[in-house]
Amino acid sequence: MLNPQRLVILVHVIEAGSVTAAADELGYTPSAVSQQLKKLEREVGQPLVRRQTRGVSPTDAGHTLAHHARKVLRHLDAAEADLRDLTEGNRGSLVVGAFPTVAASFLPEVIETFTSRYPAIDLSLTSGRFDVLLEDLERGVSHLCLLWEYPWRPVQIEGIRLEELFHEESVILVSRDHPLAEAGHVRLEQLRNESWIVRANRHPVVEVLERAAEDAGFRPSIALYANDYQEAQAMVSVGIGVAMAPRGAVAVQHPHVRVLTLGPQAPVRRVLLAQRDERVHTPAEVAFRTILREVARRRQASVDSS
Repeated sequence: MLNPQRLVILVHVIEAGSVTAAADELGYTPSAVSQQLKKLEREVGQPLVRRQTRGVSPTDAGHTLAHHARKVLRHLDAAEADLRDLTEGNRGSLVVGAFPTVAASFLPEVIETFTSRYPAIDLSLTSGRFDVLLEDLERGVSHLCLLWEYPWRPVQIEGIRLEELFHEESVILVSRDHPLAEAGHVRLEQLRNESWIVRANRHPVVEVLERAAEDAGFRPSIALYANDYQEAQAMVSVGIGVAMAPRGAVAVQHPHVRVLTLGPQAPVRRVLLAQRDERVHTPAEVAFRTILREVARRRQASVDSS
């Protein structure tokens, strides 16, 4: 059986790129790290890293083992967190992960309902990118989290149970002085000559816009990459360009921005509740999940009737 501590060392060596850097991170001596790495190589019967003049690089076997090791280590972290909950009697606390737009538009009602019904439960919320939310869930840092998916990229994660809470359409943002500002509804083809404001840092909305524009027969001209939707709305308000955003992103609407619907053309994203399959869910988790569903049903019914 492989030694988990040696797997930790392997992952650190590969990610740091050198034995010395990994030793600094782990608080070991370089000699101790080298010895443990050599023992691991003997256990697997083949080299895991290539020693170079400056640092190391993983062999194919090293890549493969490190990939599996990361999963094993996340599960070990999760097991420790679950056991800590049990031994400390920590069933009156809950950590929920969410991405920013759903945290701003959907979760406030959920949290208000939850805290009014269960005031003794210590509720914490973390907000982050998809990969960070998922890692926190897998490691047991959070008890449940909210993720999203689009039809062309469904989410399937081993060991994670996913449940759709609701879906929301993408909308178009224009300034109040735009010729289409009072239209209420627009076809994407009408915006082919517009400049577009999108989110920076490879945000998913860029792909959403590109796919929708391609279906409408044009390639969008990007005028600005914004750091968040508040900045995007501000730039839209002064006529720098128009923008596409999920409906939840405009829960707080800029006074000089108008929101236009796309009807059947609107890309739709699903908001998902994610929980670990193997975890025994605490009463706090069950209660929060129940309220999530309640609020989601009300939200969806309101959207469907409008």
